[in-house]
Amino acid sequence: MRGARVSRFFILSTVSLLSVLGASAAQAQVTSREGIALQNQIQQLSEQLQQVQSSAQSVPVSSGGAASSVPAGSGDLVSQLLQRVSTLENENREMRGELDQLTNQVQTQNATLTKQIGDMQFAAQNGGGGSAPAAAPAASDAPASPPAAPAAADKPVTALELLKTGQAALKSRDYATAQSDASQALKLAKTPNGKLESQFLLAQSLAGQKQYRDSAVAYFDAYNRAPKSPRAPEALLGVSASMLALGDKNSACQALQKLDAEFPSATPRVKAAVTTFKGRASCH
Repeated sequence: MRGARVSRFFILSTVSLLSVLGASAAQAQVTSREGIALQNQIQQLSEQLQQVQSSAQSVPVSSGGAASSVPAGSGDLVSQLLQRVSTLENENREMRGELDQLTNQVQTQNATLTKQIGDMQFAAQNGGGGSAPAAAPAASDAPASPPAAPAAADKPVTALELLKTGQAALKSRDYATAQSDASQALKLAKTPNGKLESQFLLAQSLAGQKQYRDSAVAYFDAYNRAPKSPRAPEALLGVSASMLALGDKNSACQALQKLDAEFPSATPRVKAAVTTFKGRASCH
C-alpha cells in the first residue's frame, strides 16, 4: 500500500511538473528548433506519464490493506522520466536565459541606432542653414571659369615666342618647360638661325635635367647646323661638358681639341672654359 502511494506521488508530481513546463514553454513562445524539440519531448513525456498513471491507478488493492504487486519496471520508468524532466527543465531554464540576453542585446542595439539617427537628424537640421550659403560662392564663381579660354589664345604659337618663353624657363631652372618650348620651336622654326637657337636651347635644357648623353648629342647637332656660327664653339664646349659629366674624359678632350683647332680666336669666356675643362679631363 505504501509503495503504491509513493509511485502515485512520483507520477502525479511528474505530471504536474510537465504541465508547468508545458505552460511556461507556451508562454515563452519559443520558435527556435531547440524550443520546438523541447516542447515535443515534454509532450511525449506527458503522454507516457499519463499511461503510467492509468496503469498505476488500475492496480487493485486487497481488503487487508496490502497492495498488489506494482507492474514490473514501473519504478525504473518513473526514475528515468524524473531524470529526463529535470534535464529538460534545466535546458528550458538555459534557453530562457539566452532569450533574455538576446532580448537585452536587441533593445540595446535599437536604442543605440535610435540615438545615432537622432544625432544625424539634429546635425542635418542645424547644418542645413549653414551649408546653403557655402554653396552660393561656388555658384557665383562658376561664371569666372569661361574667361580661361582666351588664355589658350595667348599661348606662344611662333618659334620666336617659344624661344623667348623657353629661355625664360631656362633661367628660372624650369628645365622641363624649356625642353618642351625648345622642341616645339625647333619644329616651327623656318630660318636656319631659328633652328640653331632652338637646338641649342634644347641641349641646354637636357643638360639642366642631367640627361647628359642626350645633351651631348643635342649640342653636337647644334654644332653641325652651323659649324662656322658664333654658337659652334659654345656647342662644342657643351659636348665636352656633357662627356665630362658622363666620365668620358677622352671624348671630352677630343671635343676641346676640335674647338681649339677650328676656333683659335674664340671669346675669352670660351677660352677660359676650355682651360678649365682640359684640367678636369687631364687633356695632354
